[in-house]
Amino acid sequence: MSSFMPQVVLALLVGLLALNPCIVHSFDYGDALDKTLLFFEAQRSGKLPVTQRVKWRGDSGLHDGYAQGVNLVGGYYDAGDHVKFGLPMAFTVTMLSWAAVDFKNDLISLKQFGHTLEAIKWGTDYFIKANPQPYVFWAQVGDGGSDHYCWERAEDMTTSRTAYKLDLENPGSDLAGETAAALAAASIAFEPFDSAYSNLLLDHAKQLFSFANRFRGLFIDSIGNARQFYTSSGYNDELLWAATWLHRATNEEYYLKYVVDNSVSLGGTGWAVKQFSWDNKYAGVQILLTKVLLDGAGGKYTSTLEQYRAKADYFTCACLQKNAGYNVHMTPGGLVYLQEWNNMQYPASAAFLLAVYSDYLYKSKQNVVKCPDGQLQSQDLINFAKSQADYILGKNPKSISYLVGYGQNYPIHVHHRGASITSISLLQSSVGCVEGFEVWYKRPNPNPNVVYGALVGGPNANDEFSDDRSNYEQTEPTLSGTAPLLGLFARLHSLPGNSAVVPIEFIHTITNSWTVGKEGFYRHKVVIKNVSNKPIVELKLYLENLTGSLWGLNPTQEKNTYELPTWLKVLEPGKECTFVYIQGGTQAKISVQSYH
Repeated sequence: MSSFMPQVVLALLVGLLALNPCIVHSFDYGDALDKTLLFFEAQRSGKLPVTQRVKWRGDSGLHDGYAQGVNLVGGYYDAGDHVKFGLPMAFTVTMLSWAAVDFKNDLISLKQFGHTLEAIKWGTDYFIKANPQPYVFWAQVGDGGSDHYCWERAEDMTTSRTAYKLDLENPGSDLAGETAAALAAASIAFEPFDSAYSNLLLDHAKQLFSFANRFRGLFIDSIGNARQFYTSSGYNDELLWAATWLHRATNEEYYLKYVVDNSVSLGGTGWAVKQFSWDNKYAGVQILLTKVLLDGAGGKYTSTLEQYRAKADYFTCACLQKNAGYNVHMTPGGLVYLQEWNNMQYPASAAFLLAVYSDYLYKSKQNVVKCPDGQLQSQDLINFAKSQADYILGKNPKSISYLVGYGQNYPIHVHHRGASITSISLLQSSVGCVEGFEVWYKRPNPNPNVVYGALVGGPNANDEFSDDRSNYEQTEPTLSGTAPLLGLFARLHSLPGNSAVVPIEFIHTITNSWTVGKEGFYRHKVVIKNVSNKPIVELKLYLENLTGSLWGLNPTQEKNTYELPTWLKVLEPGKECTFVYIQGGTQAKISVQSYH
């Protein structure tokens, strides 16, 4: 029943394979990171600098706060609207600062550290203005209700720019605590470059933490019109979050003692969570305090820090589906899924958090997370982070990039006022509140301005997505949803497979062929060679389009991912190993997923 393929065709196939020994399935995380930073420039409020790269934006909000006698010009617009909501903006700055602190060298190598500090400072300068007195913090500018009734550019705003403040009679421990965390984290990022500014940030961070801790309350109880947009679930996590960042910034025992003494009353060692977001910081607190433990700096607080670590591991196990059924929900395509509106914020933040935790574990040489359904290595956490990033960038059932402007197929009807109306530099006549809806919101054409780097809300629970401007649940980007991507992309860009020279070479040949009926089958031999001068361990390969049988590699629990046989722990410099697979049709695409 079998016959050999004509030798000339086989020779051509082998020749083509020799020209392309390794077909890599990968994404340009550096390019994704560059575009992510542009999103924050598109969201700037105030007088734009001469270095502004997003040219379709103009100056706006130049009198914010003036009616209340305070200068609140600056900061960031929250999403596709023009309200400056304090809580998600502060979380955004915390995440950008965390990226600058933990992935500084990666950002420097990408020549993006300067842009990162600029993005942070655009927020922190605003927070300093918003904290003119020890127990006063201006929490919001604009009214979500009136703002959302209009569809107009920021440069044309006719809606209310009322400013709302927190004070002794109107506290907001969640917002003040998050802002304290943001300023403390930013102080670490700036300390090597501008110590005076770093100290100023730290002074305001301490001041706001004192305000948050001494005068407790939810900010939505003090600023009622924020409730329907950012309903805070509590402030206990923000108090722990702020103290944790202040400890990292100052190394003062007071703050470590605070998170230990209040570990039960504020829920730090009690809450086992499956999300990390602008509203819920527990997982972030737990992982940061686990770092203290892993660094050997727990001292007399070690037993409590071990309880924090147990909760950090719960979050990790839930994300990687090893938590005895108490797992994070995943879409069929493999995306973390929590809710219909702006779900992408959750996989982005979870991926960032586990990328950070992976590094903490690996550097401490305490490289195991014990889960109810088995153990995890630090590399498993990075693989999870990569899977979420790759889904975002296009490795998903829709083959669409949910990061606007990245790749060839991305949303073009983004729910974003400024992006959907021709730039004021080209259309200088004002676009009115109602006119914007009638002329621009409803138009079927793509947005005239690409809001590069915006992470849209993303698909539903079944990986379905509708690129429709009116579909704000799926097509609107937010500051807080996009912010975790900066550190995530920086970390993934540093993975070995993304370096200029991959230390693994694949020599892929066809050694036999035959037909069954009208279908041709091929025996593929793949030689894996270590072309570096260092031993390689924990090598994992990603095989795409593998439809047949394979010998010589061991499958992992991750889909399409394989590792070397158990007897081959180390691939020494210059050494080779071989695997074989048989299938019809095109060859499998093989790439290095990870190694040490």
